[in-house]
Amino acid sequence: MSFLSDSRIVSRALDRFVRDSVRRRARVVTQPPIESLVAALDLDGHARHGGLTGRRLAAFLDQYLAAATRLHHPGYMSHQVAVPHPAGALASLVDGLTNNAMAIYEMGPSAAAIEFWVLNWMIDKVGWTPTPFPRDAESAPPHAGGVLTHGGSLANLTALLAARSAVAPEAWERGTPTDLALLAPSESHYSVARAAGILGLGSAAIYSLDVDSAGRIIPDRITACLRKVRADNRRPMALVANACSTVLGLYDRLREVGTICREQGLWLHVDGAHGASALLSTRYRSLLDGVELADSLVWDAHKLMRTPTLCAAVLLRDARHLDGAFKQEASYLFHDKAQPGVDFIHRTVECTKAGLGLRFYAVLAALGEKGLSDYIERQFALARDAHAYISGLPDFESPFPPEANILCFRICTSDAAQLTARDALIAEGSFHLSTAEVRGRRCLRAAFMNPDTSMDDVRRMIERVRDFSRNP
Repeated sequence: MSFLSDSRIVSRALDRFVRDSVRRRARVVTQPPIESLVAALDLDGHARHGGLTGRRLAAFLDQYLAAATRLHHPGYMSHQVAVPHPAGALASLVDGLTNNAMAIYEMGPSAAAIEFWVLNWMIDKVGWTPTPFPRDAESAPPHAGGVLTHGGSLANLTALLAARSAVAPEAWERGTPTDLALLAPSESHYSVARAAGILGLGSAAIYSLDVDSAGRIIPDRITACLRKVRADNRRPMALVANACSTVLGLYDRLREVGTICREQGLWLHVDGAHGASALLSTRYRSLLDGVELADSLVWDAHKLMRTPTLCAAVLLRDARHLDGAFKQEASYLFHDKAQPGVDFIHRTVECTKAGLGLRFYAVLAALGEKGLSDYIERQFALARDAHAYISGLPDFESPFPPEANILCFRICTSDAAQLTARDALIAEGSFHLSTAEVRGRRCLRAAFMNPDTSMDDVRRMIERVRDFSRNP
């Protein structure tokens, strides 16, 4: 095997894949039966005989990419996954080949240095005090800190572990106290409930906050929820707010929520996995007004910052709480040693961690802050334009004006028709939408992630939905 010759094969195949996708020369999504795909890829044969290189590799990639979902296709409007910038993909290659498991500094100094810088860059955007270099740490005042994880679900779990350690520091040795409670709106991502289960809180410990018709927290009703928590002889561990919600892409009023949490001494966790990237935009940053009042924030680069999966940040206003979230003993890792850098292993569930920061930094360095900001503002504006267009059609409705790049809408007919239209679009290969239930009614859902998607694509998509509704 020659790395250079095979990398050229891979690069050429991927270049064709992206060009054909952007130019709409292929279906946005293809879903062959899994048994036929296993056979077409000859997985048994390659595993048995080896030699997947050269022409065999090229043939394999042709089959693989033929069934790969084309996020670069302008008809991709489905899930909240980045359309990756090529610079991020190349960084993933570098990370994959060097394989520096950089949770400890000696296993990846370059990767650790980039993660340290990326976290401080994010912390600065939030408005917190960045982490000092190790040589300055002892004399430094309290500061923020963070870690990059493989996804927002793991990031939410990590942040809530830190909240638990702040409220119940004995939990690591003695187990989670049975009187802890978590306050969250119904629109919270399902990973919040998962985290409650993993932490040993249980779903019964989640108290639903009162929300308005769009699913946003009603700040004036938080104290009523707290009274109920305390009347049940429970201690509030944390309150979760959305920036933005997964289904509708709407932001909780963070300043009002944060002010109440400060007054009540309540940990505020902001799930900004998708929408925290608005912090890069002067036009939309106000959507996160008050985020600096939070105790913890999750922010995914692999959603609205063109970064390949996965790269999610857990950020804490006071780094000491993150340092107290985990306790570990492993003599082969934790001992007296020369330490010119930073170990992240004590801040994360993961013992082995990829150089996630490189993926995002490569995109940032390629586009610059303004380039990323322009992209985010374009996608948010596209959602607003699409809402205005769809709301003006007599046979469609869009129940809530978008705040981010997510838009829910429906053709004015049955719930079943929405699913029928989505399935028909996917079968045709022209557009890829998701679907969600909004206030008891099934809607189609577009997440405008692709920088090449335009209003012309939106109009064509709506016409196809209309056609499929008339002729199911």
